[in-house]
Amino acid sequence: MGRRSATSGADGTAVPRPLDGARVLVTRSPDRAGALVSALRATGAEPLLLPLIDFEQAADQHSLGVAFDALGAGAYTWLVVSSVTTVQVLQELAAERGSALNAWLPGSLQIAAIGPATRRVLEALDIPVDLSPAGQQSGAGLLDIWPDRAGSVFLPQADIADPALRRGLAARGAAVQAVTAYRTVDYPADPRRRIATTAATDGPSAREPGHGAPVLTPAQARDAVDAGTLHAVVAASPSAARRIHSGLTPLGECRLVAIGRSTAAQAAALGLEVAAVAEEPTASGLVAAVVHALIPNHPHTSPDRPPQ
Repeated sequence: MGRRSATSGADGTAVPRPLDGARVLVTRSPDRAGALVSALRATGAEPLLLPLIDFEQAADQHSLGVAFDALGAGAYTWLVVSSVTTVQVLQELAAERGSALNAWLPGSLQIAAIGPATRRVLEALDIPVDLSPAGQQSGAGLLDIWPDRAGSVFLPQADIADPALRRGLAARGAAVQAVTAYRTVDYPADPRRRIATTAATDGPSAREPGHGAPVLTPAQARDAVDAGTLHAVVAASPSAARRIHSGLTPLGECRLVAIGRSTAAQAAALGLEVAAVAEEPTASGLVAAVVHALIPNHPHTSPDRPPQ
């Protein structure tokens, strides 16, 4: 990594650029990487994209549609939303019925959201969030604060979702209707079934996909790892960690950064060394983890410790 430098702020003072010269591989598609690309560039890093996973409509659209109609009819006490992609799916279902999502949801419905990005997207759509973990941003974190006698729960999830959340809610007395909302597939998805981001769910990054960051092929990324010209790679999901393991290892001097504890645990189970785990699954949280991975003693980072 090159010499760290600084730029001048509005008042003429030096603004540190701790990642100046660092080349960071982001394993997201361009339409989902804009915020992280911008945040990395603000620290002086050079972000590169390697799209590994993508999302398609669920195979069983009938079951999803029936459950969504029941949701609109007031059949559930709670809606649990665990990802921004889930919000996109729900938006599309509402639009197919000629409605906005916030108008489709009954006023009596309570909303639980996992992750700050999911919460922000829901609130941007004028959908208030009643419950969201403040600490561990995961299904386990939500279970820690789940209320007693919560009633019935609609839980739309990815096809590869960990069943622990569904089981945990049921163990706490909830009547859970879990439905596959979308499929996780290798990039690129079938364009006829792909779930694309929108400005409503991804803000400015949806209008400017990837902010011009170069998109590498798997072979180019592998060559860069072998040549030692990549300093860090960001795994943004457990499935991305699995694909990093199958396509990029050994990582050599390239540091692996995980978006959260479940991603870090998956990487560790595969034998990958995790250099840092983001405290929050956000662009700023990931950048802080990258800084910690490359500059362990940097004073402005405090990411989680990787699993041992």
